[in-house]
Parts: sequence; structure tokens; C-alpha cells
Amino acid sequence: MVVELFVNQNQITKLQIKIYQLLQNMKKRKFPSAQTILLVIAALVALLTWVIPSGKYDSLTYNKLDNTFIILSKGKTTLIPGSQKSLDQLNIKIPLKNFTNGAIYKPISIPNTYEKVAANPQGFFEFVQSPIKGIIEASDVIFLVLFIGGLIGIMNLTGAFDAGIIWMSSVLKGREYILIILTTTLVALGGTTFGFAEETLAFIPILIPVFIAAKYDAMVGIACVFLGSSVGSMCSTTNPFAAIIASDAAGINWTTGLYGRVMMFCVCTTISILYILRYAKRVKNDAANSIIFDQKVEMEKLFGGVSETKNIKFNNKLRIIIFLFTASFIIMVIGVSLLDWWFTEMASVFLVGALLIGIVAKINESDFVNAFSKGAGELLGVAFIIGIARGVSILMKDGCISDTVLYNTSAITEGMNKGVFVNALFFIYNGLSFFIPSSSGMAVLSMPIMSPLADTVGIGREIIVNTYMYGMGIFGIINPTGLILATLGIAKIGFDKWLKFIWPLVIILTLISMAFLTISVY
Repeated sequence: MVVELFVNQNQITKLQIKIYQLLQNMKKRKFPSAQTILLVIAALVALLTWVIPSGKYDSLTYNKLDNTFIILSKGKTTLIPGSQKSLDQLNIKIPLKNFTNGAIYKPISIPNTYEKVAANPQGFFEFVQSPIKGIIEASDVIFLVLFIGGLIGIMNLTGAFDAGIIWMSSVLKGREYILIILTTTLVALGGTTFGFAEETLAFIPILIPVFIAAKYDAMVGIACVFLGSSVGSMCSTTNPFAAIIASDAAGINWTTGLYGRVMMFCVCTTISILYILRYAKRVKNDAANSIIFDQKVEMEKLFGGVSETKNIKFNNKLRIIIFLFTASFIIMVIGVSLLDWWFTEMASVFLVGALLIGIVAKINESDFVNAFSKGAGELLGVAFIIGIARGVSILMKDGCISDTVLYNTSAITEGMNKGVFVNALFFIYNGLSFFIPSSSGMAVLSMPIMSPLADTVGIGREIIVNTYMYGMGIFGIINPTGLILATLGIAKIGFDKWLKFIWPLVIILTLISMAFLTISVY
């Protein structure tokens, strides 16, 4: 009996050890990287192309050279006169001037033309090729990111960052919260006015060291920049890539509904700032409250690395370098908002900025090349994330399932009550933005199909525009096919950590958006 009891106890002890080891192994397992998450999504999308029926709308493109419309239907093109009569005959309720003045420059879907087409399921080889195709298609964004990394590499070599952070820490001592308010507000203003989105990637590696030096964590820096951009774009006022292009595609003036969007911008930006301040205060009071506390040493090594006891004099040469660095971003913002610049011009600004800084700092040629290459190399992982995300969109486009999803979701809302309709459409845009993460792409594809639904329900078409922006904007905060994974990749923060940090705010902003949309239809 005693022997049997001893054997049983021994087995229980072994079982306890095995359970303990299993739990320890589970703790050691990390959430998949951004690249892995996107590859899994790409594989699922490829599988969906075998399940979801293929279909396409006929598309309409304006040709400015000979003032004609080009209709693409079942692979065949037809030319018709570029007139308002042509638009009316196609049941496209959009003024002709929106095409002739360049407001609508992408192909738009023609209502009531959806047809099933021959299936084009994406197999293993298409799946494997999708990241490569995505990197090629997103090369403009990728090169911008790499040139930003090169500029930061040169800045790190000069020591100007360290000196500037120490100086800023002493100036803001006890008032570091001002940095959170200013950063989030300025980025949000950029988002609402001219669509500050991909450009914000440039600010992440610059601002995180500042927030770490202020006794916050990298999550605060990510939140200020990414949330500011997301909320600003969500409540777009003069953003040409969202409010203006969507209004044009809906056939209304972009100022219609502007005051409501301004109010939503103020409310949502204020709530976002308060949310970040609350979290930042908890982290400052006790670093263990940080969601990324387990990465504290890694983050300080990657971004912090600056001690106020360091003997770095913020001399005139370093001031000139900081000025040149800051001027690069100011020139970029001016160029994008006023001069119609895009990624080639933006990348060129950062290259010139790096060269000028190298001259002022008297960096020799080989050191300059090595520092620039090293800085660009550190953001190569982010470049791959951008490319793989674009590859997901390519799989959907080549598999001809995007229009099918759009057609079926538009049919769901037929015959609904106003309040139910607008909230259902809000969640539909949440889902659609996973498949079409581009705000301008979503506008030109969906507005000709969705905006006429407003007429049947008896509401203004500006409500559809607002629903599109709020639906895309809310989901954009957590959309893995959007910019969030690339943003987190710069700081090496897991997607699971971001979800843990952001989900209460997403719920709050969702409820506010639903309340605003419901009130606006009555």
C-alpha cells in the first residue's frame, strides 16, 4: 500500500513538472511577427478566391486627351463622348466637372453592371509571387521608408539626436505631457487636411527616443503619431484622398457635411489625446504599467540609449544639423499639401537632407555610405511588411473577388430603416476596408455603388461619405492590411500588444461614430 502510494505520488509529481514545463513553454512563445500575420492573411485570401464567386463591375475612366470616357467591360474597351449626357445614361450621378478637373482620376465602377466572370482562383504559385508583386507595386512607398532610414542613420552618426533629446528633456521637465498633446494634434491636423498617412512612418523612429527620454514608453510615441493620423483621416475635412474624392464620386460638393466632420474631428481627437495621456501617466508613475514592459531594456537599447549625464554639448553645428533635419520634414509637408508632390519627391528631399547634413558634419564619404546603408537596412523589415500587405490586395484583385464582396454588401442594406441602414453600412465599411485598405481606392470603387442607396432610403449622400470615412477610419486603427503593422514594425512591437493597448479606445470611437451617424439621419 505504501509502495503504491509512493508510485502514485511520484507520477503526480512528474505530471506537475510536465504541466509546469508546458506553461513555461507557452509563456516563451511569442505572438507571430507582422510578416507572418500578413502571409497567413494572404494565404486565407488566396483560399477565398476558390470559394467566393468571381465577378466584376464595368469600369469608367475619363481620357482628358480627347475628352472621352473609356468603358472597360469583359476585357473590351468602348469609347463614348465625355459628356454629362453619357454619365446620365450610365446612371452615374456625378457632375462631369469632377472628371474634367481631375478630381476623379481613377477608374470608377458603373452601377448595375455587376456580372459574374470566369473564376480565376489564386493557387500556390500566385500566393508565393504576391509578396514580390506587392513589393514591386509598393516600391514608391518602400523607397521613401528606406531613404528615411538612411537619413536617420546619418543623424545618429552626428550625435545630434542625443544632444537634442537631452536638451528637450531639460526644457520639458515636469511638462512632458505637452509633447503628447502637440504631437497628436499636429499629426491629426495633417491627417484631416491633406491625408497624412504613409508619411508618418518617418516620425516614428525620431519621436520614440524623445518619449522614452521623457519616462514614457515606445507605445506612447506610436499612439501619438499613428492615432493622430488615423483619427485625422477618419474625420477628414479637406483631405483630397478621402473626403474630397469620395464626395466627388458621390456627386456632391465636398463641403456638404463639413461642419459635422469638423465637430467629429474635435471630439475624436480630444478623446484620443485624453486616452494617451491617461496611459502615459500610468507608465510614468510606474514603468511596470507599460504594456511593453517586458521589452523595456530592448527599447532603451534600440531607441533610448541617451542619459542626461552624457557629456554632449548642444553646439551650433548640432543646431544647424537639427535645423536641416527638421526642415526636410517641413519641406515634405509643404510639397505634399501645396505642390502635388508624391513619393519620388519626398524621398529626394530626405536624400538631399542627408547629403547636406553630411557636409555640415564633415562626414567622410565611406562613413556616410556605411551610415546611410545601415540606417536604411534597419527599416528593411518595414519595407517587406508594406510589400506583403500590398500583395494581399493584388491577390484579391487578380482573383476578381473585390467587386463580388462590394456587390453583395451593397445588397444587404436594401429596404432598411434609416438608422439601421447607416449603422449597418458603417460596419460594412469596417469589413470592406480589410479587402480595400486604400481610402482613395475605396472611394472610387464603392461610392458610385453605395451613394445611390442614400436616395432610396431618403438621406443625404454626404451621410454615405461620412459612413465610409468613419467605418474605414475605425477599422484602420487595427487593420492588419493597412499601415499599423508597418508602424509597429519600426518599433518592434507585436500586434497583440497594440490590440491590448487600443481596444477600449476603438470601442469608444465606434460608439461615438454610431451615435453621430444615427443622429445625422433624423
